[in-house]
Amino acid sequence: MTTPLFFLKLGGSLITNKNIPHQARSDVLKRLADEIARALTDQPGVRLLLGHGSGSFGHIPAKKYQTRDGVATFAQWRGLVEVWHEARALNTIVMEVLHESGVHAMAFPPSAQVITSSHKITHWDTTQIAACLDNGILPVVYGDVVFDQTIGGTILSTEEQFEFLAAIFKPARVLLAGIEKGVWMDFPKRKELLDAITPRNLAMVDPHLESSESPDVTGGMRSKVHNMMNLVTNLHCQQVLIFSGLDEGNVFQALTGRKVGTCITLDKKG
Repeated sequence: MTTPLFFLKLGGSLITNKNIPHQARSDVLKRLADEIARALTDQPGVRLLLGHGSGSFGHIPAKKYQTRDGVATFAQWRGLVEVWHEARALNTIVMEVLHESGVHAMAFPPSAQVITSSHKITHWDTTQIAACLDNGILPVVYGDVVFDQTIGGTILSTEEQFEFLAAIFKPARVLLAGIEKGVWMDFPKRKELLDAITPRNLAMVDPHLESSESPDVTGGMRSKVHNMMNLVTNLHCQQVLIFSGLDEGNVFQALTGRKVGTCITLDKKG
């Protein structure tokens, strides 16, 4: 019997101070790594793939050079390298914290493995990721630059990577930990939290989806919700949770089967 597989993303705004360049939230990262380690210890049969955003490391130079839109000029190629360097720097911090918490993890930088065409992944050999999942190792991906056969280069978000990988590995649940308690109907007032988003209410919810106030070159909440809805409608993912990782214990609860935040599912019972 195949053991359950979860995807977990730690958002860039969660693990960095997104308004201050190069500032990781070390205390938050340590707590999150400990929650991941505890969940994996309590559920030895569960397999997990981890992704993380770039926050104040990658997003600031990405916005400066508009790397997401394509790379053509000398300055834009230098900008791509700068974004690559910043994304790698944050990943190094994340991997070190995971190691210190006893999580056996390996990083798989998209810039070294993925080719896209007009933002869509056309090549990614996932054999190594599969080997990790089969042997108790936590594979880690992250928001990164990639070479694009149509527009030179671009930025590939963790959610876009999850969409591609979900078609291959079929996760039961996808968990997106950020700084918001879920998806709000009234952002930025934050008084009306959505319990569930389904294909039935998506059209009603969509006009209320907003991006965060900090730079987010990969589209913010609207694109996140639509990407994740594709997972549950077309790729047979049972449930996506969008929730706050700032609330202590939420990541552990999500990894151990509890419902936190806003649930994206085929039906409200999800």
